[in-house]
Amino acid sequence: MRILNLGILAHVDAGKTSLTERLLHLAGVVDEVGSVDDGSTQTDFLPLERQRGITIRSAVVSFVLDGVTVNLIDTPGHPDFIAEVERVLDVLDGAVLVVSAVEGVQPQTRVLMRTLRRLRIPTLVFVNKIDRAGADQPRVLRDLADRLTPSIVPMGGVRRAGSRDADFTPYPSTDAGFLAGLTERLAEHDDGILARYVDGVPVPYPRLRAELARRTGQALVHPVYAGSAITGAGVDALVDGVRELLPAAGGAADGPVSGTVFKVERGPAGEKIAYVRMFCGAVRVRDRIAVPGAEPAKVTAISVFDRGTAVRADSVGAGRIGRLWGLAGVRIGDPIGVPRPSPGGRRRFAPPTLETVVLPVHEPERGALHAALAELAEQDPLIDLRQDDVRQEISVSLYGEVQKEVIQATLADEYGIEVGFRESTTICVERLVGSGSAVELIGVAPNPFLATVGLRVDPAPAGAGVAFRLAVELGSMPPAFFKAVEETVRATLHQGLHGWRVPDCVVTMTHSGYWARQSHSHGVFDKNMSSTAGDFRNLTPLVLTSALAGAGTSVHEPLHRFRLELPAEALGAVAPVLARLSAVPRSCTAHGSAYLLEGEIPAARVHELQRQLPGLTRGEGVLDCAFDRYAPVRGTPPRRPRSDHNPLDRKEYLLQVVRRTGARRAGG
Repeated sequence: MRILNLGILAHVDAGKTSLTERLLHLAGVVDEVGSVDDGSTQTDFLPLERQRGITIRSAVVSFVLDGVTVNLIDTPGHPDFIAEVERVLDVLDGAVLVVSAVEGVQPQTRVLMRTLRRLRIPTLVFVNKIDRAGADQPRVLRDLADRLTPSIVPMGGVRRAGSRDADFTPYPSTDAGFLAGLTERLAEHDDGILARYVDGVPVPYPRLRAELARRTGQALVHPVYAGSAITGAGVDALVDGVRELLPAAGGAADGPVSGTVFKVERGPAGEKIAYVRMFCGAVRVRDRIAVPGAEPAKVTAISVFDRGTAVRADSVGAGRIGRLWGLAGVRIGDPIGVPRPSPGGRRRFAPPTLETVVLPVHEPERGALHAALAELAEQDPLIDLRQDDVRQEISVSLYGEVQKEVIQATLADEYGIEVGFRESTTICVERLVGSGSAVELIGVAPNPFLATVGLRVDPAPAGAGVAFRLAVELGSMPPAFFKAVEETVRATLHQGLHGWRVPDCVVTMTHSGYWARQSHSHGVFDKNMSSTAGDFRNLTPLVLTSALAGAGTSVHEPLHRFRLELPAEALGAVAPVLARLSAVPRSCTAHGSAYLLEGEIPAARVHELQRQLPGLTRGEGVLDCAFDRYAPVRGTPPRRPRSDHNPLDRKEYLLQVVRRTGARRAGG
């Protein structure tokens, strides 16, 4: 039986969870369609999801439709939980992007479609809520073509839009307008069809249909369906499209084991459960699996998804999604077996641009709070848990204020810990201005450690990440010492000269040296006379910080691109506000009695613009914002408080090393 791993994606409130319920009902998995408002859906199982009526964690449910086993993954629609969507993209064979027939294309819709197209994930579009007042399929189709992609193929028409009787009727193979539009769209990708189109020779419909399936599978065209998840209108046609047009999972069942962990959760007893998409081969109970950064561990149990529930199994094979027990050291994003190349790179969406300090209401719970947040970070690594031992503060990264509310409620409900938060602040980054180098030699003052480390730092393009290279012989010292230097380099770059992360640079090790194991005459090994990995871990931050100081860094803040629609008479009031908020309009276009402004605004000012806009435009202004890039901060760059390990102050740093490790020679 064919297997299809299908993602349902949408802007919040477009109706994707309701569509999931309708598909489950159509497949016979549930007898009654669940309601988001009533908190009775299958995939929103967390109490907080049912209480708020939004999806927070991705959920998997399996069912059979017309001979195809569909593993459907319902994803969050709220932008604060975009990280959940990012993790799911690696495991999809295809996607359905849900768009509201009333609201049309919304900010998250654009972000999602842009990413789906970049990753070449075959995608159908479903225009939902045609039964709602204000539904307008022609307007939404124009919106899709103008704001998402012109490569859409409407597959049918809507009758009685905006009423309870609204319905979707697929175009028949004899519809001249449909055939002409389909031929024109496919001619952009097929020379044979193009030649017949230019010559005015009709293309047989079976060939058009086969070509539509092929180009949809290549993510070059996107068929558009419409309907209502609530009434069921149009869902049958969508199911036919899913079955016919989206490609099934591939992978050899007897090939080398290859899979990806896309979700981690904790079971009732606190055990880790890893959600794995298998691309090749099979994992069986009692297999020993190696995961990065951890010792190989034995799989103690497996469950697979089948007809609406998870059932225990002896194995999970190619194309399937399963849950694995026993891998205590596993993390989200870890490969299982042979790593699979990740199309488009690891980063799909913008990183979090806000951070906040989490404060326990009851001081004795501070230790428990850190442990609880560490478990939440397993499920969402992008919250980037950070501990400041000097100020006794715990910080997390955020996409938005709703995420903060969810963390607060989760800590209270699942861990019994009440917390508050400091006001959220914007996360900046540091970029190298030039190149710099530094070296500390073993046995040469003021180096107190038994290690030689020389490093050079060079700028790298935005998004390139941190590259660590060697300009010394690999055999010049034990591999464990090189590993200690590289790991410490990456950790130290989390705080640059101004306290912000340095995300993109090349670090080259230019000098290395150590003292081999030594002992007194007729004595035992003396670690005071021999280099250890600890010497390299303690010295590297001093050398790297000196190299950064030589290169210089500049602070960059996150910029959002904005799209602002407003009445013409409000332009005069809005323009000076944009200027005060450091927003830079790049274009201003008149559309009848309205204006469309597009430009850039610092992320730190978006909330203020959102707050003022309703009053400035009498509630008629519509603002879309999304992260675009980092840009140099104007004026005095903000500084981020540093952690306890501060290599900018050499004396303070060495004292901290002594306190932390009882180092035998950190004082020199």
